[in-house]
This record gives sequence, C-alpha cells and structure tokens, in this order.
Amino acid sequence: MSHVSSESIVLSRSPAGAVIEPAGDLSPVARTLQVRRFIDAFRQHGHRQASLDPLRLAPVPEVPELDPVFHGLDPAQPIGAENPLLPPSAAVHELERQLRRVYCGAIGLDLTGIRDQQRRPQLSAWLKTEQLAPLPAREPRRRLLRRLVAAETWERHVAARFEHAKRFSLEGCESLVPLIEAIVDQAAAHGVRQVFAGMPHRGRLNVLANVMDFDPAKLIDCLDPDSEAAAVQRDLPYHLGASTVRKTQDGDVAIFLAPNPSHLQSVYPVVSGMARAYQDEHRGFGCLPLVMHGDAAFAGQGIVMETLNMTRKDGYALGGTIHVIVNNQIGFTTPNRMDAEAYSYCTDIARMIDAPVIRVNADRPDEVMRAAKLALQYRIEHEADVIIDLIGYRRLGHSEHDIPALTQPLQQAAIATHQTVTELYHAAIGEDTPLDVLRAEALKELQTTPPSALTSSRSHGNRIKRTRPLSLARMQSLTAALTRTPPAFRLHELLRNITAQWQKSVADETAAVDWCFAENLAYATLLDDGHSVRISGMDVGRGTFMHRHAVWHSQGNAASDTANATEPYVPLQNLGVHQGEFDIVNSPLTEEAVLGFEYGYSVQTGSHLAIWEAQFGDFVNGAQVIIDQYIAAGEYKWDQRSGLTMLLPHGHEGVGPEHSTGYVSRFLQLCAGGNMKVVMPSTSSQWFHMLREQALSAEPKPLVVMSPKGQLYGNARSHSPLGELIGGAFLPVLHDSGVASPQDVTRVVLSSGKFFYDLQAARDAGGDTRTALIRVEQLYPFPTSELAVALAAFPQLEEVVWAQEEEKKHGAWHFVRDEIEQAVPANCRIVDVCRRESPSGAHSSIRAHRDEQQRLVAAALARG
Repeated sequence: MSHVSSESIVLSRSPAGAVIEPAGDLSPVARTLQVRRFIDAFRQHGHRQASLDPLRLAPVPEVPELDPVFHGLDPAQPIGAENPLLPPSAAVHELERQLRRVYCGAIGLDLTGIRDQQRRPQLSAWLKTEQLAPLPAREPRRRLLRRLVAAETWERHVAARFEHAKRFSLEGCESLVPLIEAIVDQAAAHGVRQVFAGMPHRGRLNVLANVMDFDPAKLIDCLDPDSEAAAVQRDLPYHLGASTVRKTQDGDVAIFLAPNPSHLQSVYPVVSGMARAYQDEHRGFGCLPLVMHGDAAFAGQGIVMETLNMTRKDGYALGGTIHVIVNNQIGFTTPNRMDAEAYSYCTDIARMIDAPVIRVNADRPDEVMRAAKLALQYRIEHEADVIIDLIGYRRLGHSEHDIPALTQPLQQAAIATHQTVTELYHAAIGEDTPLDVLRAEALKELQTTPPSALTSSRSHGNRIKRTRPLSLARMQSLTAALTRTPPAFRLHELLRNITAQWQKSVADETAAVDWCFAENLAYATLLDDGHSVRISGMDVGRGTFMHRHAVWHSQGNAASDTANATEPYVPLQNLGVHQGEFDIVNSPLTEEAVLGFEYGYSVQTGSHLAIWEAQFGDFVNGAQVIIDQYIAAGEYKWDQRSGLTMLLPHGHEGVGPEHSTGYVSRFLQLCAGGNMKVVMPSTSSQWFHMLREQALSAEPKPLVVMSPKGQLYGNARSHSPLGELIGGAFLPVLHDSGVASPQDVTRVVLSSGKFFYDLQAARDAGGDTRTALIRVEQLYPFPTSELAVALAAFPQLEEVVWAQEEEKKHGAWHFVRDEIEQAVPANCRIVDVCRRESPSGAHSSIRAHRDEQQRLVAAALARG
C-alpha cells in the first residue's frame, strides 16, 4: 500500500465526539484506509454490542466506532476497495451487516487485553472463518440437542427425587456439558491424552453424571440424607472428584476432575500442579488443564490472579490453560453483570496475562461449540491461556434453598418466563422428535446407566522405592560431583569456602556435617538412586538464610565469559547421566497459589520428593486454605494422597512477628488419624534422614517441618558427624548422651528444635547433674512409646518439664501434654515452661528476646 500523508484526510469530530466527516473527494487509497479502520473498529469494539445476554437485560451501549459515518463512510456507497468480506461493488451498509454477523453475534471476541499485535488479527480471522461458515450438519446438531437434554434431565430428575437437596443446579448454563465434551474431543485431535479439570459447585453433580461417568444412582444416594452412602461419605457430594476415559475419534482421553472444598477457586492451582507433574513425567505438553470458574470468584478471588501470574513462569508453566467462566451474571446475591459501556467485565483480570476472552451466549449452543473450537485452537497454537466467558443465568438462585427474587426481582421475573436452552435449540434446528420424548429417553438412560468401575478420586498405591546403601566412599564420590564447577565458571569466594569445607566434611566419618551440606547430600543420594526432587518457594535456590546454595552464579564478566560461565549452574543436576530429575524453582511472591500448585504436583506424581519452603514460617498463614482443606484433610475426604514436604523456618530470635514462628500449634490442631507428620529436627543428621525417609516412604503423608533459621544453622553443636548420616536414621526422640549418672536425675526437660541448645549450655555451665534433656523431634504422630523408654532410664525421676520458646497457645504444649501423661512414670509431676503471652507472638527487640530466653531457661532448669 502506498503512503498516504496525514493531510490527505481531514478529520473533524462533532461536539459529542461521535462523527468524523470526510473533507472533499478522497483517493482510492484514502477510502481503503477508511474501510479498514471501519473493519478494525468491529474487531476491537464489536464484542461490546454482541448478543451475549440470554435474558436481554444487559443494556447495549452506544459504540460510535461501529457507525460507518464515524469513519467518514456513506452507508450507501460502494466499498471501493478489496476487503476480507465482500466484493468492492458492495455497499458499506452490506459490509456493516456482515461485520455485525461476525463480531456482534452470539460470540463476542474481546482482544483488548492482548498486547501482541500479531495475535489479534489471527484471532479475528479465525472468528470470521467460523462465523461465516455454514451451520453444522443436521446429525451433529441433533447429538448436541441430546446432550443438552441430558444435562437438563439430570437437574429435573434430582429435583423430582429431592426437591430441597442442595445441588447447585446448572439450569441456565446447561451448555457447559457439551462445551466440556467439545473441548476434550477437539483436544484429542491435537494429541492431548490427559485432561486435568477443576470446577466450582455450580453444575458439578451434572458434570459428574453426564461427563465423568459417575454412577448417577450413587450421586442420588449421596443427596438422600437417609441413605447409607450419605451416612458414610466424608465430604459433600458437590465436592467430589472423578476420573474417566472419554473415547473420541482421535483416541482415548483420560479426564480427571479434581475434588475441591467450598473455597472454590483454591482448586485452580491444585489442578495446575497436577498438570505440570504430568507434563514433567511425560516430557511434554500431552495434557490440557481445563478450569471452570464462577464469574464473581474469577474476578474477586486473589488466588486466581496469583495462579494466572505464576503459571507463566519457568517451573510452573503449563503450555496454556483453558478457562471457562460459568457466568450467571450474579455472584452470590450481588449483581456481577457485564457493563460494556464502562468496559467492565469479570474477565478483566485476564488482561494481566494478555489472554483473549471469548464471550458466548449460553442459549446459543452452536456458538458455544464454535467458542470451544476457537479457544482450543488458540491454546494449541500459542501455548497460552484463553478464557471462554459462558454467559447464562441462574434459574434457581445460589442454591435450591435460596429465594432469588428477594434480591433480584427483575432478573428473576425474566427467568421465570424464559424458555430453556433445550426448548430454544429444539425449535432452532427443527427437530422432529418431540422434546418430551427426548426427555423421557434421557431419563431412562439416566436410570439404567451401569455403575462406573472408575473411582471417584485419584490415589496412588504404596510404592516400594529402592535405594542403595550409604558408605563413606559413596559420600566422597557424590561430594566430588557436588563441588565440581564447569570450565571458566568463576565461583563466589563464599561458595569456594563452602565447597572446600564440604570436601573436608567427608574426609572421615568423624568430620562434622553442617545443615547445608547435609541437605545437599540427602538430595544427591536420592538423585543418584534415580529418585526425583522438586523444590519451590521464594529464593529457594540460594535459601533465605543462605542455607542451601543449590544454584550457583558465575562471578565473571558476562561480556568476556563463555556461555557456560554466564548460565546458572546447579550441581545437583550434574551428578551423573542416570540420575533422577532435580528441579529447583524460585517462585513468585505468593504462598497460597504456589503451595496449592505443589500439593497438586505431589498428588499426581509418585516418584518425586516435592518440597515447598516458606521464606519465613510465619508466611505460611497466607496459604491456610490449602493447608486446612487439602494437605490436612485431602486423603481423609477424597482418598487423595500427598507426600508434600513443607519447610517452615521457625524459631524465636528477636526479629519480630512474621519472622519467628511456623505456627506449630495450628498444624497440630489439624492432626488426626495419622494424616500427616509434624517434626522439629535439631541436628543436621536428623535433617538428612528426615528428607530421605520422606522421599522413600512407601505410604506418602504430608510432612510439616519446623525448619532451622539463622541461629540453628550456624550452631556447631548441631552439626552431626558424617558417620551419623551414613549409619543412622531419623529418631523421633533423642536421648541425653550427656548424663553421666542416670540414677541421680530427678528432672527431665523435654524440648524441640533449637531451644535445646540454650538449655544444654545453661545446664552444663551450671554443673547440674540432676537434670536430663530429652528432645522430642517428632510432634505428630507423637512418639509416646519412644518417650516412655527414654524416661524409664531415670529411676528417681520426679518431674517432667515441657519447655518451649513459643507462647503456651502458639507452641506444642496444649497438644503434647496428654501424650506426655501416657509416657511418664506414675507419681511424676508434669509442668510447662512457655513464653509470656503476646498478641503479636514474638519480640522485635533482640535484647527483650534474650531476657525472655534467659527467663525460660532458668524456669526450665528450676533456677531463680
């Protein structure tokens, strides 16, 4: 196209800013520019006037840019230049009609969030191709009608059986069922063999019955308050997950619908973690994450934004997720309707990741199928997220107990007279079979569906994990690999000193091993045996306290160094050709989303040691939903096993609230039925064996670790000899090796973690021979029998003290006191020593901390 100067078109706006008038005759090139601006206006703004609201209550805004006069075009004039829709002889008003057909129909393509200028025209071209294509043949449309009837029939069947049962009906968005099936079927043609799905309550029972092959009779029993199934089930029916295999013309696709709690959006990062684990295990993007959201939840829940951002980062990327918003145009009882005039939509947060939004009218099933095709095509082509905003309504309110007219009288009045999507589509395709007959057939099929042989949740059976014996020679060989650097790699002086110390630490079995080296050795021995390890969290490569050093950075000049010397180097990824995978990922600044992701990852994979480390233990409170609803209760509720390890740096050091405590009391309150392990190790050998045993466990359980911080990492008395790593094991109770005469001991002080070393130093400095110090390294399951054995070594025992540096309610005391009673000898007193109560939970003054610590030590040793 030749250049057109700005002077060739004189633009003038009316006072309202709506009209642009041409000045005199324009050249063909100038007229072509006008037409193209007109077409581009529909690409950009057409979605604002699309027919998206089934109830037609949403106001249609004035969009001046969609008026040909705005662009200086006479509607009756010939177009006069080649364009993508019509011949040059066609009039502008015919072009407008075709543009409205493409961009203002029952699909609205919102590209305003996409900054990539190459993707916008591509998506518009795809939409144009779909919208101008002929309608599907009769048989596919009849099949689609039957799927809609099946979705509708399920809701009617449940309502007839249990009118007041809470089921979160899908009525008003029944198109979701064929939409999910269409996405899966089309994904199969692109090589997808696994779909991981997450969804909220709305429509879950319908999807379980119609998509996931869950036994309808069992679901009905779950809703019956008097049934045996309802009596024994451990979670609500609309929380349940399921797995199935869908047969398509392009091959079988496994679908896993993850269970979720009432914190609906929390399942999004969990599903993402499952998908990433599958991709890592299968070395590619052979799976599709499909996540459904409520309209208000997508816009309002911070975990959605955290996960959208996180899953674009290395270590968390998924190759794109298809999001489906089941948009009822209302959240709970507060309107959440579209406001095209103000450019306000529940999908606006997707702009942060440049995702296109395909809005579609749920009452137009043919368009819903086209939306599925567009979304899948974009996801496959660009390996990026895409949003389908399925806009319908909610016929029965938030739940079946709701009276929606109380808060939405106009909307509910419109719904009451609105035909269902099956009625509308039955008429639209001219189906000969009466709708009542189709409904009767669907009901019969529903009542005669054979029970599914598939389980309602995903669980891994026990796995035997092989490991070779440890030896001095093996430790020395692995240390050589851990301290090897690539050519031209310039190691930081601190790391040179550290690696030199590592080499000294394997000189013989008496050499001391610090925490950093013990952790790296634990991973190295596992990787060397073929096991895989994944660690994520904020700054985990280096470690918050410079305590890990798993990722090295060359200190050279990038301009002169080789490529190898400028890339980060990870020793644990370079042990040998047959080693397991080692992934260490610095996460974005988030707790809830990343912990949910790692939980999902740990559930899906049975071969990885999956670890999440908090920057400080206190920060874990930002992920409390994931802890309460998934980690602590997932196996009990859904038989969903996880071996996730959580490292929570813990310990009072005078650095204030938010940097002191991992909330051990909260975790202990969640413990029941052997659901997880809670430990507080005090030596580097305990750390080493704890990590290895978690990776090698045949029956995975979540592991919560009150892990060290600065003071304990640097305490030389906590550094174990190498021999304890080679020949030892994790011990839930550590006996007092410093007692010369057990028969003289009358008091035993029990403690956990770093506080032991304060007690030990004071006891030994005072020459106290009547007090023994025992460490309880595992708080749950509580080692009652091991503690009883340790206490039985002291025949003159009169008093057992539980000493903790946490406050009484913040530490373990309230949990362990009943267990201690079962372990102590008869007629033995049990007392506690705890920090003074404080609303904030920790001192922010080092001096105040030292004074309080001294008071605790004195009280525990019965001094002062």
